[in-house]
Amino acid sequence: QVQLVESGGGLVQAGDSLRLSCAASGRTFSSYAMAWFRQAPGKEREFVATINRSGASTYYGNSVKGRFTISRDNAKNTVYLQMNSLKPEDTAVYYCAATVRGGITTVRGAYDVWGQGTQVTVSP
Repeated sequence: QVQLVESGGGLVQAGDSLRLSCAASGRTFSSYAMAWFRQAPGKEREFVATINRSGASTYYGNSVKGRFTISRDNAKNTVYLQMNSLKPEDTAVYYCAATVRGGITTVRGAYDVWGQGTQVTVSP
C-alpha cells in the first residue's frame, strides 16, 4: 500500500496560481488511480479532481473545471494539482487520495489511502 504526502499549499491572493504535489511511497504507484479532495471549515470533504492510472483520463468537479489541472508522473511517483485563477472559496485543506480500483471515480469512499492534507488559503 502506498503512503501519500502532500506539499505546496500556502497563502495566496485571489487570481494567483499554486501547484500542489502529492508524493507516494512504494513501487506500485502506477497501479492506483489518484484524486484530490478538499475540505473547508464546517463543510463536507469535496471532490476536486481525479486521474486514472496512466494519466490519460481525468475528471473535475464543477467548481474547479477550467481552472484546475490534475496530472501525474509515474516515474516520480507524484501527482500534481495545478490551480489557476484561485478564488477565496477555494480556501480549504487539500487531500490527496489513492484507489486500487483503477478507474476514475468521484466517490470519497472508493479511495483507500489518504494523505495528511495541505492548507490552501486564498485572500480576497
